[in-house]
Amino acid sequence: MQYDLCLPWYWEYDIDFVQFVEHACIENGLTLWQITPDNLLESITALYKGEKSFQTLLDRSQYDNRFEPVIRWAKKYNRKRINPAEVSKWSEDKATMHLELISAGIHTPYTILLPPFIEQPVIPELDLIPIGHQFVIKPSNEGGGEGVILGAFSMDQILRARMQFPEQKYLVQATVMPRTIHGRPAWFRVFFANDKTYPCWWHPLSHVSATVTQQDEHRYELSPLHKITQRIASICKLDWFSTEMALTQKEFVVVDYVNDGIDTRVQSKAVDGVPDEVIRNIAEQLVSLAKR
Repeated sequence: MQYDLCLPWYWEYDIDFVQFVEHACIENGLTLWQITPDNLLESITALYKGEKSFQTLLDRSQYDNRFEPVIRWAKKYNRKRINPAEVSKWSEDKATMHLELISAGIHTPYTILLPPFIEQPVIPELDLIPIGHQFVIKPSNEGGGEGVILGAFSMDQILRARMQFPEQKYLVQATVMPRTIHGRPAWFRVFFANDKTYPCWWHPLSHVSATVTQQDEHRYELSPLHKITQRIASICKLDWFSTEMALTQKEFVVVDYVNDGIDTRVQSKAVDGVPDEVIRNIAEQLVSLAKR
């Protein structure tokens, strides 16, 4: 049997996203093959024996090596892969994306790029004046805020931070101060899926989000959120991702460039989850990729 879409997954909090994908497949007349730890061995066996196959892969195995044979099969037989691993790896490198974005004229925080500790354990004293009294230190390849130091203020902190992930490049960035709009920081997380953009208000401390309405866009001149995200998409080449940006007193500044492993928890189940309608729209757009 050949399926239109294969969805490997195991994270319990993906369940709502999976259900949205399942519903969208039914609506579009597509067949869905869910591969989970419960049927993983049987599925891989059927796949490699030629008893089952698929046309498009939407991988939510989140780097669990047990699912690697499914991904390897899709690549070997040239199946459509949504967010191919090699593209994800390139686009999630913050140091690489920083250079790509500024080359494209996209505003980013003032940044000092540092080589990996294992390549250059001793670095010269840095001029920290341009990045201000407090700054952010972050490794180039970690997600979910892992290894990020907010409110850093010394050269010693930079030197010690580089040893946490010694094989990674590091970014030392100026702290971005957003303007305040109706009592909340003008900080946003924008989701991209198959050429569609879904901007959300996003509080940088509580991580609570809310959909940016069309009325918000017109009233507060937020329409550039779409254009900037589309430009990032043209650079990173991913089918779906999120990006984080702030509106300062002067301009929109992209703060966190490309997040591939989107947290699909919905807001109806988790206070800091993504608005349900955004996750539903993303699922529908990804299914449309399989249909196309």
